[in-house]
Formats: sequence, C-alpha cells, structure tokens
Amino acid sequence: MEQTLSSLHPDCPDWQRLGPTPTDAAVRAQATAVATEEDERREKWSHGFTRRRLLAGGLGVGVAAVADQLVTTRISWAAPGAASTGTLVVIFLRGGMDGLSVLVPADDPQLLKARPGIAVRGASLIGFGRDFGLHPAMAPLTPLITSGRLAAVPAVSTPDLTRSHFQAQDCLERGGAARSSVQSGWLDRVIAQLGPGTTFRGLGIGARMTRSLLGPTNPVMLTSLKDFGVKGIDGVAPQTLKALETLYTGLDHPLGVQGLAALQASAKAQSYQQAIQTEPKDRGYPEGEFGSSLATLATLIRNKAGVRVAAVDLGGWDMHTDIGNVDGGDLTRTLKTVAEGLAAFTAELGPELENTTVVTMSEFGRRVEQNGNSGADHGHGGVTLVLGGRVKGGVHGKWEGLESKVLDQGDVPGTNDYRDVLSDVVMGRLGLSSAQASKVFPGWKAKSLGIMT
Repeated sequence: MEQTLSSLHPDCPDWQRLGPTPTDAAVRAQATAVATEEDERREKWSHGFTRRRLLAGGLGVGVAAVADQLVTTRISWAAPGAASTGTLVVIFLRGGMDGLSVLVPADDPQLLKARPGIAVRGASLIGFGRDFGLHPAMAPLTPLITSGRLAAVPAVSTPDLTRSHFQAQDCLERGGAARSSVQSGWLDRVIAQLGPGTTFRGLGIGARMTRSLLGPTNPVMLTSLKDFGVKGIDGVAPQTLKALETLYTGLDHPLGVQGLAALQASAKAQSYQQAIQTEPKDRGYPEGEFGSSLATLATLIRNKAGVRVAAVDLGGWDMHTDIGNVDGGDLTRTLKTVAEGLAAFTAELGPELENTTVVTMSEFGRRVEQNGNSGADHGHGGVTLVLGGRVKGGVHGKWEGLESKVLDQGDVPGTNDYRDVLSDVVMGRLGLSSAQASKVFPGWKAKSLGIMT
C-alpha cells in the first residue's frame, strides 16, 4: 500500500513529495514529524536541538526558508508590547569626516591661513551660533535648524590620538578607550539596559553588521523589507509559514517563543513593504544604499515596529585629495547626500520625529592644514551632529579655537569626549539613568554637554 503524504517522515527518501520545491517540502516534512512525535521532539530540544542541527541533519533547508537576514540574526529577543522611550538612530560616517568643513569657525584667521584653497568662507555659511556656520550643502536641514532641532559638537574625539581608521572606529564602536577590555558594542549594551522588546528593537540596516551592535542581544540585520520574509512561490508560502509555526509553537525552549515571533515579524515587514506605493527617490531620498536604508528605517518607525536603536553607515569621507569647495567637489557632494537623506527621513517621520533622535559620528576629523593635493589628512577632533526630538539646537561643548598653542600636533584637540556626547543622548532620548549609562560606557563618568532638553 502506498504511504500517504501526511505520514511521511523527513528521514524518508520520499519527503520531497510534500512540496513543489525542496525548501517547502523539507519544512512541511519536519513540521509533520514534530507534530506527530512529541516525545522525540522534546528530547531533541532538551539536548540543544537547534536550527543548525536541523540543517546538518540532511534536509539542507528547513527553517532556512526564513529570509537570510533572519537566519543570521540568531533571532533577536522577541517579547512584544514592551514600553518604548523612542528611537535612537546612529549614522556612522566612515573615513574621517572633515569637521572643519562641516561646522566651520566662520572666517577664523588661523583656518583661512592653513587652508587657502579649501576653507569654506563665512559668506557661504549657514549661520549657526557661537561664531560657527554650517556648510551650505546642509541647506536641506534648514527646517531643523530654524526649529531648534539640530545640534553640533566640535572637537569630539576618542581619548587616544590615533590616525588609524581601524583603531579609531573600533574604539568608538566598542564605547571604551582604545585599550579597554570591553568587547561588545556600545549599542548592544544600550539594548541590554533597555530590556526586552520586539524583534526589531535592535536594527542594523545595510550590507554589514556594524561593530557597535555586536553582542549577546542579537540585533536584526536587514538590507530591505522586501527580503525580510518567508521564501516560497505564490500559493505555497502560506502553507510553508504554517508549517514553520508548527515547528515553533508550544516548545519549552526560548526559541519556541522567539522563532514564532520572528516569523510574525517577517509577516509584518512584508505588510509594511506592500503598503509602500513609491520608491525612496520619489519621496525625496537620495539614490543609493544610504537613502534606501533611511527610507526602510522610516517605514518601520512610522509603523511602530518597536525600533529602539538602529545603525546606518555611509562611507566615502577619507578625502586626502580634492575636497573641493562650496560649488562642487567630493565633500560637497557627500554632504548633500547626508543632508537630503536626513531631510527626507525627518519629513517622512512626521509626528514620530519627536520620538526619534539621530546622531552622526565619524572616527576622527582631518588635520587643520590642507595637504599638497587640495585635501586634508587624518586628524583628531571632529564634529558630531545630533538632530530630532528632545534635541537642544545650537553648538555645544568646549571650543578653544585654532591657535597653534591649542592644536594637538597640528590637529583639532579632543576637548569633548565622544562618550559625553553619547551619554547625553542615551539618557535624554532613551531615558537611561546615569548608572545605566556607566554600564554602556564602562569606566567613564559622563559630563553633560546640554545637548538634550
């Protein structure tokens, strides 16, 4: 007598008859086995039956039907409904942004002398207080400037003078001094202090996992909402999803709850994506990965997906040659991308901007003196921008000028420690106490710079 499909076990060579593709058939076969062999299932889980073991067992797919991004996250904590104090977005501008061309001490004689070919002149600047001005490419952010929702801190740095991209980025993203023993990322420790939340509570958007999110809280990494879901063909995916839910339902194991919630999160992500009627560029975002990442993040925040912290990267700031001027050049083009992206992002958030704060950071600034190639080499103190809800606009922190006696080996000195800036933000935006902030930045007692209201 021919064996019925419903009784097929995944170890049986006929298991592939359960679905139109090997992926769907494998998931359904495993779901059938799990549903009919309760005792065996519990025994497997008690000995660490994980997705990896399932894949190693010969099926080759199984829970891998979940989108690649979900598989690689090890599934974030997935406790829905936790209270939220808003969202912190960290944008890492990799390469060492030239702070002296972004937040400019207007017509500073030392700056004009050191940079005869690349200094941004006062007449071109957007007035910003304390004798500073912003590069004119930042004009798309004028609504935030006039409403007092854009702040800047000059001379921000790590505690150690290093001109190595790797060392400086590693220090910033770990949230310690260069020789600190702490290994997890500072955003991972922020998530831990905030406690359980939705699957999307810690989020990295882009092609690489940022160092600041690495750690035991297992944030989600995605490139786009449309790829964050269950794979299958039309008319088959819902059946496969039901089989996956069978695998994760009623299990006396953390992954039982977390896996089911992650599947539900993927379904939500698909619903968010389907509701979008226009492409990012049609909503004002610049073309490219940066604009697409901000558009994806705005969609999640507006739909109240529970994003607590999110990280986005934008490279291209290592400008040793041809920085350019206000009429063109590498810096003007890249700053325009940032400003247009942030303008579109904050506009799309609408009322949710009040619950969202954005921080831009870079591993170091550039040297005060321009080099022989109309660029600037690796320096020390740079500029951090903070914008959005609860931000107190204007220039904050200590600034001592650019006289030779002030400079640190020809660099802007690090008079404002980056941990003071970030501590201000995590306490003001996310409601962390000073004791919690000290766990995010071990060994550091923060001094408020007054960035947040």
